[in-house]
Amino acid sequence: MDSSSTPIPPNISELMGLDKYDIHTNTQSEFSEEEIRQRSLSLIANLVRSRLKTNKAWDLLSHDSDLVIHWECANYITVEKLGMNDHGRVHAIVATASALQILEYLIAGGIVPDIINSGMGDLDDAFLIVLTAALCHDIGNEVHRTDHISHSLLLASPILDRILPQIYEDQEKMARIRAFILGSIYTHHGEPKPLTIEAGAVCIGDATDMTTGRARTAYDQGRVSIHTISALSIDTVQIERGQEIPIVIAIRMSNSAGLYQVQEILGPKIAAGPLTPYIEVRIECSGETDGSEKQILSGMKFIQGTLIR
Repeated sequence: MDSSSTPIPPNISELMGLDKYDIHTNTQSEFSEEEIRQRSLSLIANLVRSRLKTNKAWDLLSHDSDLVIHWECANYITVEKLGMNDHGRVHAIVATASALQILEYLIAGGIVPDIINSGMGDLDDAFLIVLTAALCHDIGNEVHRTDHISHSLLLASPILDRILPQIYEDQEKMARIRAFILGSIYTHHGEPKPLTIEAGAVCIGDATDMTTGRARTAYDQGRVSIHTISALSIDTVQIERGQEIPIVIAIRMSNSAGLYQVQEILGPKIAAGPLTPYIEVRIECSGETDGSEKQILSGMKFIQGTLIR
């Protein structure tokens, strides 16, 4: 089923009449976990529909029982045992939708994925790499949070061994695609730094899942930490097409505590990889509407690894 090289298509979001992706919106009419998942699923389906190999991978992975169990167990360990934010199926799907949208906007901005630059694959392969790596990036948490990246590589390998032969007939091509997927999983935390465009998209897509909904379960269980409080402060995250640079990530927060998510999680991931020149983060802080909390900042930008007021 390995198709020949395909040209870079028009921007799918443009065809859909969209110039921004706001699946992460959590306003006063906060989306439920299921609504967030469904909106992310819809975006993934739209982005992979015209790409035969990626669409096949999405269908196979969506029905892979081992992967579903990995998500469930990883979420139990991170939320129930460690008091962290969601690291299960919903996070995997939201991060995948974001990573694919980031790749789509990069391509629309003239940035060529490394699988194409290297001569090892085509555009469909680039989307398949990002999709597969993003879906599998956090499953190692089921073993332990410590060294979870290595555990993710270990657990993802048999999944790749099942999935990829159903898509690629050429063993050498399959081995190259597998290498790109594993590299993207290994660098999703930003340490070590992502080295390819595809890995950068996975790394930043992971970090953009930072809104209220992600922290709600842990917070409702009484698990209060800077991770939950800062995430509860993030109202919306929108991934938009930029004018001077390919991507703008617009973040709206209700409390300055949300800055932790940007400075300690998203910012370092952007600065660590090859996408630094192509992404700008814009931050707006509305403050507490009832005046009960002092507003410390109203707006900032994160450009080239630096926060600017």
